[in-house]
Amino acid sequence: MAKKQKLWQRLFSALLSFLLHGKRPPISSRSSSTSSPPPREQHPASLHFHPPPGMAAEKLATDGRTLVLDIDGGLLVSSSSSSSSSLFPYFMLVALEAGGILRGALLLLLYPIILCLSACVGKGGGEDAAVRLMAMAAFCGLRENRFHAGRAVLPRWLMEDVADGGIDIEAMTSGGSRVVCVTRRMPTVMVEGFLREYLGAEAVVGREMKVLWGFYTGLMEEDGRGDEALKKKITVDDAVGFSGSVEFLQHPISRYCKEIYLVTRDQEAPAALPKPRPRQLHHRKLKPVVFHDGRLAFLPTAGATLAMLTWLPFGMALGAARLAVSLTVPYRYSTPILAATGMSWRLKGSPPPPAGVGGRGRHGQLFVCNHRTLIDPVYVSVALDRPVRAVSYSLSRLSELISPIGRTVRLTRDRERDGHAMARLLDRGDLVVVCPEGTTCREPYLLRFSPLFAELADNVVPVGIAVETAMFYATTAGGLKCLDPLYYIVNPRMCYTVQFMDRVRTAPAKEGKVPSTDVANLVQRKMGEELGYGCTMLTRKDKYLMLAGNDGKCSSTPAPAATKI
Repeated sequence: MAKKQKLWQRLFSALLSFLLHGKRPPISSRSSSTSSPPPREQHPASLHFHPPPGMAAEKLATDGRTLVLDIDGGLLVSSSSSSSSSLFPYFMLVALEAGGILRGALLLLLYPIILCLSACVGKGGGEDAAVRLMAMAAFCGLRENRFHAGRAVLPRWLMEDVADGGIDIEAMTSGGSRVVCVTRRMPTVMVEGFLREYLGAEAVVGREMKVLWGFYTGLMEEDGRGDEALKKKITVDDAVGFSGSVEFLQHPISRYCKEIYLVTRDQEAPAALPKPRPRQLHHRKLKPVVFHDGRLAFLPTAGATLAMLTWLPFGMALGAARLAVSLTVPYRYSTPILAATGMSWRLKGSPPPPAGVGGRGRHGQLFVCNHRTLIDPVYVSVALDRPVRAVSYSLSRLSELISPIGRTVRLTRDRERDGHAMARLLDRGDLVVVCPEGTTCREPYLLRFSPLFAELADNVVPVGIAVETAMFYATTAGGLKCLDPLYYIVNPRMCYTVQFMDRVRTAPAKEGKVPSTDVANLVQRKMGEELGYGCTMLTRKDKYLMLAGNDGKCSSTPAPAATKI
């Protein structure tokens, strides 16, 4: 009776595998390739179980060989879990950011089936079936040439997974070792951008998504086996494999590794090294994530996604009420009303007194801000309790219509014309707010400050801006910018922090005595020190090339490219 029951189980597993994979595995458990790892004497690699991590890293750093890194078992914490539900948030990110709310809701409805496939079917086949089902729901119908989530959205969350893992990649590659990454579960289109950009992977071997007429079909190819050139390179370099799971031994690429290190999770990092914080945005040894896109400010697990979908109807009604209050009620009364709904702000430092004394008559003041969202000038105006004039390269008609500070001065990217336009505003006595970064940055970094602002006034007031949101980001590089303010006001809770700093004298740059770039860099460093942000030389063009594949210029902008303000 027991033998018959096992036979029926094997037949059912074979039928399900045939439907999902398109081929029938051997029914006999003795000949099944997924029953157990191959015997050590049949594997060409020398296996090392639980080696001291410091010795492994030191060895890899000195011999300069190729490191074959198993992503699922050696790098990503959630991917190394045996449950397919650990990968659910990454597929949900693809569904929501690349497909929309309806596609995300469909994937959420399939979540019970995904759990059942993982629990009720055989471990190997059930996990694979669950991953294929998530890939089908997330990718089916997406246009291949418009898919940017792999390099623009997912790296921010994958980096957190790596930070929790604690693998010292720099120690392994400091001696010139090259990295080849192997992904056994997630499609390569989801992780390749992250692995190449932030880990410096020379090649990524994994499962590809099938494409038909330029659209993803939702079906995955079989495990990538790598091309012959890659196999030859790995063999010649005496490649060393690194994984936390014996399942890596079943991957074809492991056959070309001379040595394979199999370690457990608690042995991946030396105990003497401090453990990264749970929400750290980048690993201490990896390239930091400065730019990322997407609307979600949280990792969309099943529970978090359900909470978001439940909140949206209430959030839209609350957002409409917040917008009505901000447009019709004066600042001094609207501030406590909006704070009661979760829309608060904080003031640090003292707003400067009006400038323009000393025999020169009334003169305006130039405020230099770091750029977090489109509504930065609104909160500067609220903190000053005075109207300001904001200058911007491009602003949607909807954003301008619902702005409580009035019409925004549009710039043309022509340095001379833009300089004259802002100088006229200052001569009229206006309070002018400018963001010299030229684009928004979500992470605690400052982009390069364009120096034009240093040539317009005798002094400037740096203003540090910080934004906290609970559910949605109010910026985008590849989406509809007109919806940025709306995404901000539908958050259940958010807080703006406005910090006024001491005036910085810019008269020497205005008079041509010192280079304006030196003054701009001085203001950037001063602001970075006050906010605790890192200063970079990255620009608006760098951001859009990385996230959207373009230079970030709007087609509606009539003037040619020029130095950014």
